[in-house]
Amino acid sequence: MVMHRVIKGTPKTAIVKRTPTGKWFVSITVERSSTEGQEKRLPPSEEEVGIDVGLKTFAYLSTEEEIANPRFFREDEAKLARAQRKLSQAPQGSKEREQKRKVIARTHERIANRRKNFIEQEVSKLVTRFGFLAVEALVVRNLVKNPKLAKSIADASWSMFFTRLLAKAEEAGRQVVKVNPAYTSQTYSGCSHRQPMPLSVRVYECPNCGLVIHRDHNGSLNILADARRAVGRHSRVIPEAPGL
Repeated sequence: MVMHRVIKGTPKTAIVKRTPTGKWFVSITVERSSTEGQEKRLPPSEEEVGIDVGLKTFAYLSTEEEIANPRFFREDEAKLARAQRKLSQAPQGSKEREQKRKVIARTHERIANRRKNFIEQEVSKLVTRFGFLAVEALVVRNLVKNPKLAKSIADASWSMFFTRLLAKAEEAGRQVVKVNPAYTSQTYSGCSHRQPMPLSVRVYECPNCGLVIHRDHNGSLNILADARRAVGRHSRVIPEAPGL
C-alpha cells in the first residue's frame, strides 16, 4: 500500500474502506503517549478572532478579512446533471451504464477532495495564526432543512469546517469557544442596539448611533465578544426586542 505518513504510536484498529470509484483506503488508529501528543503544539499566540460563516463568503473574520466561498458543487452542477441524464438513458445492467455511473462517482469524489483540501488549508491558516478562536454553535442539520438554502449550506460544508477546526486547535493547543448564534447578526456590536436583519440586507446601519458596518463583520465581532464573555474576558448585553 501507499502510506501517507509514518505510523507513530501503537496501532489499535484499522478501518478498510472502498470508495464508489473503486479505490481502497485503510485508516489506522494508534495510541500515543502524552509526550508524543505535544509534538504538534504551536508557539503561543495572543491574537483573537471571531469567525462568522456564511454563504456569500465562506467566512468573515473579526479582523475584517474574508475567506471566499469556492462553491465546488455549484461549479460542477451542470456537468453532473448531464452525466445523470446519460446514466438514465443507458440500458440497465450494461457496461455503458457502469461507465456512466463511474463518471458521476469520480465527479463527486473530485468535489469532495477539493472541498476537504480547501477546509484543511483554511483551518491550518487560522490555527497557526490565532490563539483564541470564536465560532457559532450552529446546528447545521437543522439549517439544511430549509429547501432554499440546503444545497448551498451543504456545498459550504460548515460541519466539516467546525469539526476540523476543533480537532486541529486541540492538537495545536489553541482555544476554540462556541457561542450561541442568537442575535449575532441583529445586534450592533458597538452600542448593542438590535433590529431585524433579513439575509438580503448586507450592511448594518445603526439608527441608534449612526455607524455603518458590514453585516458579517458585525456578526463576527459579536461572536468574538460573546466568546470572551464565556471565558470571563468580556461581555455583551443583548437588549430586548422592541415591544417585548
